Amino acid sequence: MNTRDGKSTSPWEKAVPFVEEKDAELPKKYNVLIVGAGITGVTTALMLQNQGLDCLLIDTNTIGAGTTGGTSAHINTFLDATYPEIESDFSEDAASLVAKATKEAITIIKNHIYELKIDADFEEKKAYLYAEDEKQQKELDEIYEASKRANVSVHQVGKEAPLPMSFLSALMFDGQAQFHPIKYISGLLKEFLRKGGEVLEHTAFKSCKIENDCHLVQLGDLEIFAEHLVYATHIPPGINLFNFSCAPYRSYVVGAELKTDHYPDSLWYDMQEPYHYWRTHVIDGKKTLLVGGEDHKTGQGNPAEALQHLKDYVSKYFEVDQFTFEWSSQYYIPVDGLPYIGKMPMADENTWVATGFNGNGMIWGTISAKMISDLIIGQPSDYEDLLNPSRIKPVAGFKEFVTENANVAWHFVADRFTAEQLKAVDALAPNEGVVVDSASGKVAVSKSESGHIKAISAVCTHAGCIVKFNKLEQSWDCPCHGGRYDIDGKVVTGPPLQNLEKLDWSELKA
Repeated sequence: MNTRDGKSTSPWEKAVPFVEEKDAELPKKYNVLIVGAGITGVTTALMLQNQGLDCLLIDTNTIGAGTTGGTSAHINTFLDATYPEIESDFSEDAASLVAKATKEAITIIKNHIYELKIDADFEEKKAYLYAEDEKQQKELDEIYEASKRANVSVHQVGKEAPLPMSFLSALMFDGQAQFHPIKYISGLLKEFLRKGGEVLEHTAFKSCKIENDCHLVQLGDLEIFAEHLVYATHIPPGINLFNFSCAPYRSYVVGAELKTDHYPDSLWYDMQEPYHYWRTHVIDGKKTLLVGGEDHKTGQGNPAEALQHLKDYVSKYFEVDQFTFEWSSQYYIPVDGLPYIGKMPMADENTWVATGFNGNGMIWGTISAKMISDLIIGQPSDYEDLLNPSRIKPVAGFKEFVTENANVAWHFVADRFTAEQLKAVDALAPNEGVVVDSASGKVAVSKSESGHIKAISAVCTHAGCIVKFNKLEQSWDCPCHGGRYDIDGKVVTGPPLQNLEKLDWSELKA
């Protein structure tokens, strides 16, 4: 059974842990409710339970069903927001602090694996970042100098990098790593449960209000009280300022078995836009080349084209025997390059958030857990000022803010006048979907493998944008803020809280 937030399959899914449902009634009150059971939520829950707090961890789907189950699982000391960019938008001290955070995250992951004896396929690796033209070479030189200033272990290796493609020069970063993300958080979850923590899968966060100085939270038909509320959901549910400061993107990964044994023994990254990333993982006893990239805004690209471009890119450098995996996943890009971690602004007291991880969720998810757990128990964090969700940077990220939100506004208006007419449904192939006009408004129509037609409202329940069909994941994706729904209209990725309305197709076409 597919356990992710879409229909594509990642190689990590077989390791999704089984969580036994509790027959006995759950406690009515907890110290902390953690919403979202990916690497951020599970790590946060364990750290707080270790401090003697009573925690409830919930997920709308299953453990690791979101981005953690769809990551390519690189662990890096260099990030999508480069050190020159951080120096320019913040300061040299900020870049050094970010470098310190990356190294602390890797140490936390390693300590968990060794102390809890987690079989997570963890391997320390060297990583190579390479330039293919003069413009990239200039950027690479700047990354080298800024990385050295930030105290990151990096070396100029020129043409000595073991890469199959033509390149001008490369940097080699020490102390990088890779692992199996679901095996890792499964080990953390096992310890969390052993310490008395509670977990609820297939449990949707519905609403929250303050009552008697506590969060009164509606979880489906269940009500619980929590002194603290942590959103470890990539983007908090509902309408909030992060809808404007974080842009949703889809990223793609393919797995390939090669005709030769020439698999990379290190991590590779090009500097194209969007960039690509490579590594090798042994899956079911076989070496598999994992390559990611071809990112685009959620609901605004063509998944089939993205995957084909990625396969063509891999085949350009390797003799591929067969492609064994293909999947996509979601992440959010913050406008100023750094994540938002800490107290959630314009929210009830003791509400915490971690979002805007860019493509570095394993690092920032781990640091988020350490920061939020420290802040909840009253300990300061070295990173709380830099990553404060309430920070205002009038220069850093302003161009990106305008660009991303102008794009959202265009889709909010334009999509209302470009949908196909009802007759387009007749031409739908199986497993396809289209948005059409009807007397009742915009309708999202899909056709199953057997030819059965399903109709739901095409108006996203979050902010009223029009959803678009994602054939790869068999989902309806919102191009404005990244909300995603399954074929039946059920929310699979926030920030929407309400499902899409189901409609009767026979009545609509009558």
